[in-house]
Amino acid sequence: MDPLGDALERELRALGPNSRMSETVEAWPAAVGPEIARNAWPARFQRDGTLIVHTCDAIWAFELGHRSASISERLPGSPKLTFVAGPLPEPAAAEEAAPAPPEATLEERRRAAEWAAAIEDEGLRKAVARAAAASLAAARGSRSV
Repeated sequence: MDPLGDALERELRALGPNSRMSETVEAWPAAVGPEIARNAWPARFQRDGTLIVHTCDAIWAFELGHRSASISERLPGSPKLTFVAGPLPEPAAAEEAAPAPPEATLEERRRAAEWAAAIEDEGLRKAVARAAAASLAAARGSRSV
């Protein structure tokens, strides 16, 4: 039996330069930071190993072109980079910012403190009061008007 690693390596070589795409995509957000990652994303490798990066518009492509050397240093294999305006992946639902929960009113905090008053441990009492106040505020925020 041949080791699986050898067969896997042969298959990845058949993909050409794009065999490195998964590690590049994984490293991209940490290499460029959240703002650039929202506006530019690795698209593909060319045969010569150049990484084509799509940007949201030509202005981002121009600006990032001036930073290509420093970005390349932070990516696996330090590929040559070319930035072009092109389609970006849709943000994942988990990455989209959830609206902030409503702030508990003074009355909601008072009610929550009353509910937690019987708890002897001060830290636990305060934690329960905060949780109860947040729950009351969330319930108020979700009610139909």
